Amino acid sequence: MDSYLNKIKTLEAAIEECDRIKGLGKRVVFTNGCFDILHPGHTRYLCSAKELGDFLVVAVNSDDSMRIIKGPKRPILEEHSRAELVAALECVDLVLIFDEDNPLRVISDLLPDILVKGGDWAEDEIIGADVVKKRGGEVKRIPFVTGFSTTDIITKIVDLYA
Repeated sequence: MDSYLNKIKTLEAAIEECDRIKGLGKRVVFTNGCFDILHPGHTRYLCSAKELGDFLVVAVNSDDSMRIIKGPKRPILEEHSRAELVAALECVDLVLIFDEDNPLRVISDLLPDILVKGGDWAEDEIIGADVVKKRGGEVKRIPFVTGFSTTDIITKIVDLYA
């Protein structure tokens, strides 16, 4: 029942697994994010990312890195809960938690074949794009799904109970 928890790995274990997958001639896809309150925008994005390759790795921001990005009131769900929710998705093959405020070190260590971000990111602003391209990889942008936002969900909840 909890076999999806085996998808959550350390960076070292993720490097080994990605090397193994690439050794089989398969393409590793990488993306990252906070995934604070999982919603259909996230799931559609992750399923689309998986379609770009064979093995989807998702790096989830740690609580500390998320506070740097989103402010002192976030996250809503702690890092292990967020990682578990992402790991439970069928389209996701591996999840890791990273502490830095950006995923450059993780991308540099994993060297994915395809780096994916949402369409709301300009390609020249995608962290790690240069690292991936330099070794012959690709950078893909997935169209942003409107109508879903963690911030909007939080605001709606706060308004309901105000």
